[in-house]
Amino acid sequence: MKSIFALTLSLLGLFFVSAQVSLAYQQPSEEIRSLVDVSLAPTVLFNQDKSTMVLLYRDSYKTIQELSEKELRLGGLRINPKTNIGSRVNYYNNVAVQSVGEDSVTYVKGLPENPRLTNFSWSPDEQRIALTNTTENGVEVWVLDIETGTVQKYTDANVNANMRDVINWFKDSKRFLVKMLPDNRQPLIDTKSTVPTGPTISVNDGKKAQNRTYQDLLKNPVDEHNFEQLALSKLVEVDVVGNQKDFLPVAMYGNISFSPDGQYVRVTTIEKPFSYIVPYRRFPSKTIIYDQNAAVVKMVSATPLMEELPKGFMSTQKEPRGFNWRSDRPSTLYYTLALDGGDPVKQVEYRDEVFEWDAPFDSPPRSLLKTINRFAGIQWGNNSVAIAYDRWWNTRNTKTYLFNPSDVSQAPKIISDRNYQDVYSDPGSFLTEKNRMGVDVLSLRRGKLILIGDGYSKEGQFPFVDELNSRTLVKTRRYTSALTDKLEEIIDYDRVQDRLLVRQESKSDFPNYFFYSLKDKKTKQLTAFQNPFDLLQGVHKEVITYTRNDGLALSGTLYLPVGHTTKTAKNLPMILWAYPREYKDKKSAAQSTQNPNEFTYPYWGSPVYWVTKGYVVLANAAFPIVGEADTEPNDSFRTQLVANAAAAIDAVDNMGYIDRKRVAVGGHSYGAFMVANLLSHSDLFAAGIARSGAYNRTLTPFGFQSEERSYWEAPEIYYTMSPFMHADKMKTPLLLVHGEADNNSGTYPLQSIRYFNALKGLGATVRLVMLPKESHGYRAKESILHLLWEQDQWLEKYLK
Repeated sequence: MKSIFALTLSLLGLFFVSAQVSLAYQQPSEEIRSLVDVSLAPTVLFNQDKSTMVLLYRDSYKTIQELSEKELRLGGLRINPKTNIGSRVNYYNNVAVQSVGEDSVTYVKGLPENPRLTNFSWSPDEQRIALTNTTENGVEVWVLDIETGTVQKYTDANVNANMRDVINWFKDSKRFLVKMLPDNRQPLIDTKSTVPTGPTISVNDGKKAQNRTYQDLLKNPVDEHNFEQLALSKLVEVDVVGNQKDFLPVAMYGNISFSPDGQYVRVTTIEKPFSYIVPYRRFPSKTIIYDQNAAVVKMVSATPLMEELPKGFMSTQKEPRGFNWRSDRPSTLYYTLALDGGDPVKQVEYRDEVFEWDAPFDSPPRSLLKTINRFAGIQWGNNSVAIAYDRWWNTRNTKTYLFNPSDVSQAPKIISDRNYQDVYSDPGSFLTEKNRMGVDVLSLRRGKLILIGDGYSKEGQFPFVDELNSRTLVKTRRYTSALTDKLEEIIDYDRVQDRLLVRQESKSDFPNYFFYSLKDKKTKQLTAFQNPFDLLQGVHKEVITYTRNDGLALSGTLYLPVGHTTKTAKNLPMILWAYPREYKDKKSAAQSTQNPNEFTYPYWGSPVYWVTKGYVVLANAAFPIVGEADTEPNDSFRTQLVANAAAAIDAVDNMGYIDRKRVAVGGHSYGAFMVANLLSHSDLFAAGIARSGAYNRTLTPFGFQSEERSYWEAPEIYYTMSPFMHADKMKTPLLLVHGEADNNSGTYPLQSIRYFNALKGLGATVRLVMLPKESHGYRAKESILHLLWEQDQWLEKYLK
């Protein structure tokens, strides 16, 4: 009996060793690690006339210590309750100022020790930038003087940055509004040590509330208390001398914006009751207009709690929505009203109507235009020209309207009516510039507008500048990029100097900024950021095109290992990395936006690292899921998924580069969902990597990704598409990775845990790695290095 007992203990010990692995953070091989330990080039902020650059520097990654700081997850927010700012904010730690055209860089003097800088906000005259610095105990406001290159602290660490929109400048550039902590804020309640006084009860009176599976929601009265205390702030006016005075009393302030002439300020507040099923953006709210002296002018909107919107992606509230300032008028609001009651099922001639309302709002609003689809925004020009947009998800249709806001008797002209997934037909975006009030409006000169486009086509990507006559609607091409060995992005166009601001890059040249003169065709380099990824210099990179079994054209970016060429790469293992996308027509699905000249940037989630280890990599492989006419894309999801994968492997195999028996597939989020389905329903792969995915669609019963139908409307779709339901078909080694603090809708960590348990129970080869403190995207350097180690070990074991 003793021998049997000892043997049983030994077997149990072996079982638990194989079931649970205690492992400290690991680091990948030197080839991969050297591509992680790099210094990032700075983020560049230009002033309006492009005479000054402000360079913002930050570390590549956070640390696990930073992610371990106290965090409350309330109402869709993640907050550090000690510092009163978002707990996942990316901070900058150094700032420099550089005059455009000069080589010398002036690093800003006077920065605090160990700076954690964010919330950068230009003053209207662009002489200063206000910003916040997060200390151990809270958030401070500092101001950067551009001319002197120095910063100065203007507040103590009592700023409330929890609800964002922290700093707003007055028009005179001498004062700004700041959200400050209330003097009498009540202490937060520790939910772990609180003794409950009763159950949490939710009720419904028969109304339909079909909401997505949001995370970080309020759950009980303690959460409600804590959310309110963290959202409460007072608005304080601070001047550039350092004087402070209260502007508005304590409330839960959301968005704040001054009218173009600076005479009024629009303030939105969050109200009660709160909700346990939707995030704070759908809590009740009020929008009130104040004058410069904080006197109430008008309450223009009171929106109730929005728990029960109609079903569908194009549903919206029935109350007036989207109150904003017309940028071409001193103090005129505009807003939208749904003519279908916010219900996309209703058949109406026009979906939305846009109104304008002049200050002081004592006269009735005026109708400006009606849109056929759901209103999607306006770009204002002057009092006689404006551009409006609408959008309809179900048909992927978008329309662009040119209209005269001062003469509504003139019918708006539809100047673009297209499928917004059809990138080859994209007319570009309208150029804007600051008007006399310092607000961005359409750049309109002698009746002509400017469009800047990405320039995707069958032949490649060639960005362009078009001139559009607003009266005749005739277009004239001003510029088309002729670069074939570089990728060029047009950032801005100076119509006075006839000069473009562009960013250029190549496979091995880091992106840098240039001026390009349309007059003399000369280029002037503005920045000289160096490539920190020398190890990838010899990588062969190309965009390949191939065809699916139904004739649909596909593409992907192919990388061959360093030292290999198209002549020497033979019988190598391959990693295929992809993300499925849904389309309503094959024409759009077949279009490619991949450019072989794009700089090879191995961010944390990239598979490109493995070209240094002897793998062929097919990244961004096209995985379109098409449903034309009345057919929905997901009606044939699995069939199309496998066809996409087979076409990709066939294409690279036919080029002679790979051993098709040694191909792995990887993906993140919906790409992870793709991986699990491919491994369950095909024998194309030797291994898989699935990160932060969802595998049981019955846990997202009111829709997921682009699926609008609920589980009860299409149970067969939910069952067929869920890898969890087909776990018994898994015969391929699968590495599952998930952040323990995933906040993405639908991808609860439980999805990976339950899927792993199912696979384990059915005898599959599977490994589950839960990354502490990590959200849907991973941030800590320790986590990322370990992730790369896990992936490397998995690929070495099951591919090599």
